[in-house]
Amino acid sequence: MDRGAAFVKLARRLDDVTTVRYDRRGYGRSIDAGVCATLDDQIADLCQVIDGERVVLVGHSSGAVIALAAASQLGSQVRGVLAIEPPMPWAPWWPRRTAGGVAAATPDPGDAAEAFMRRIVGDAVWESLPAGTRAQRRAEGPALLADLRMLRRDRAPWDPSRLTMPLVVGYGDATDARHRRAVEVLADAVPGAQVLIVPGAGHNVPTTHPDALVPAVRLLAGLR
Repeated sequence: MDRGAAFVKLARRLDDVTTVRYDRRGYGRSIDAGVCATLDDQIADLCQVIDGERVVLVGHSSGAVIALAAASQLGSQVRGVLAIEPPMPWAPWWPRRTAGGVAAATPDPGDAAEAFMRRIVGDAVWESLPAGTRAQRRAEGPALLADLRMLRRDRAPWDPSRLTMPLVVGYGDATDARHRRAVEVLADAVPGAQVLIVPGAGHNVPTTHPDALVPAVRLLAGLR
């Protein structure tokens, strides 16, 4: 349930390149733009944002899945991809009772968003949030459920043989085992992929450890 603001710190450390951040449909400033029902909708939105430019795609969590799927389709338009902890709920080894699994099984969108947030940040933090913030997160429930359904499929939404551009996949060394395994599986499937391990980081690497991502982005962009 993140938004473009999560990449502000990283963008500030890349002030010599053009960076574009956006809130996906149904979240944050794009909450009134409807909801992306499918992964193809997400890729179409991303294509509108990049508008034909040759780019490096940087994605975190479900955003990393979108970046990888888009790169698989766009080919040489993508200079490189930095994918940070992409989940793999289609894999048979992925746990069923994650925050996403619990939310996906909750019929009411608002309740699903609240259940997801409570699992992620804890009950005490959730209840300490301002009422307006909690209401906004609950209002993003339809987008969250669409994302979770988008990810729960029978196979990976990208073709490893089409990920021929430079690829860096990363995780924090304090993250859950499932995220570490997902990165390892992806790196094994894509020849030449590099693995970035961020010391001391949990799942939210772009927010907590942006400095660790700067060299990877600059490498993918062909900068020093």
